[in-house]
Amino acid sequence: MTSESTQSENPAWTDDDLSENPHENADKATRVQKMFSAIAPSYDLNNRVHSMWRDQAWRRAAVKMAELKPGDKVVDVACGTGDLSMAFAGALAADGSVTGIDFTHEMLVVAEQKNQAGKPIAYMQGDAMNLPLPDACCDVVSIAFGIRNVADPAKAMAEFYRVLRPGGRLIVLEFSLPKNPVLLAGYNVYFKHIMPRTATLISGDKSGAYKYLPKSVNTFIDREGMQAMMTEAGFKDLKHKALTFGIAVCYRGIKNV
Repeated sequence: MTSESTQSENPAWTDDDLSENPHENADKATRVQKMFSAIAPSYDLNNRVHSMWRDQAWRRAAVKMAELKPGDKVVDVACGTGDLSMAFAGALAADGSVTGIDFTHEMLVVAEQKNQAGKPIAYMQGDAMNLPLPDACCDVVSIAFGIRNVADPAKAMAEFYRVLRPGGRLIVLEFSLPKNPVLLAGYNVYFKHIMPRTATLISGDKSGAYKYLPKSVNTFIDREGMQAMMTEAGFKDLKHKALTFGIAVCYRGIKNV
């Protein structure tokens, strides 16, 4: 039996799975890993097409919000295929470095292949809820479109706080819902009905990834909930910036000095 037929017969997410809140699924972590393993080769192309080429601008905004300093050590969690890791590496001073961590091996393979210029990025496999890093080892922790996929986001937030040095910055980039009712209506038509079909066509995906995506965004915590979770983890001086009419939001929190 081929891996493609196995994926088709045992998708990560079925319609029945997604009839309820996917964040409450006890097997969420395993399903998310299986999903990203399946879509890794086409992940970047779908990101570009279905964000209308705005996803890289969102990552640049995240880097800017981090307010990088000479010598900064950045840990990019849920780094995926490495786009944000590479953006940080390109903006850092010569004595800075980036560690990219992802739960899914297949995504890291793509990330490694993309770093042809040999930027100062060390990739490793790891879990956002149990980072393979010592306490107070970095100046910036980032996570782009990944906190929503973690089985226990609050536990991951506590890990981010643990590995940051005093005064370190947490940067969270995540999808959101537009506040304007007209924009929200149009967004939901695109996000729930058009994007799942076209993204699945591009990727040939049979894991259910692009059915999970809109459901996971619409059932995840809102902007106020995200900031409350960051506060609960100990982060101070919170700020956030809505991007592209509120389709994405970048959040920043500071670890107490």
